[in-house]
Amino acid sequence: MAVLFLYLLSLLMAGYCSATWCVCKTGLSDSVLQRTLDYACGNGADCNPTHPKGSCFNPDNVRAHCSYAVNSFFQKKSQASESCNFTGTATPTTTDPSYSGCPFPSSVRYGSLLSTYFFLLSIYKLKERQTKDTSLY
Repeated sequence: MAVLFLYLLSLLMAGYCSATWCVCKTGLSDSVLQRTLDYACGNGADCNPTHPKGSCFNPDNVRAHCSYAVNSFFQKKSQASESCNFTGTATPTTTDPSYSGCPFPSSVRYGSLLSTYFFLLSIYKLKERQTKDTSLY
């Protein structure tokens, strides 16, 4: 039973330990991206790195700044799926968008993994208790 438990846990960890970022979609006009950038920066995203002399100012274009801003917003919202939509202008990705000198922050999601771990642990403990109880008869 313990071997099965550890095997299931390792499978879950492999599936839930990937980092996720949020980036602006390609093919959109600069004005649409600018509105998305303004919204993200005005609602909690850390946009300081995209300002002049900031580590993510270059390349100095709306799409690059938009992607940094929506990712910052997404991370601050704990990677909630609805926080990477921006009326269809952004999308989640598992490909790190960081580039030289400009790291895009990401948090690995462990919430579901932790819940699953405790669920499996409770099943294991229950099974252990049942085994002890039946051995008394």
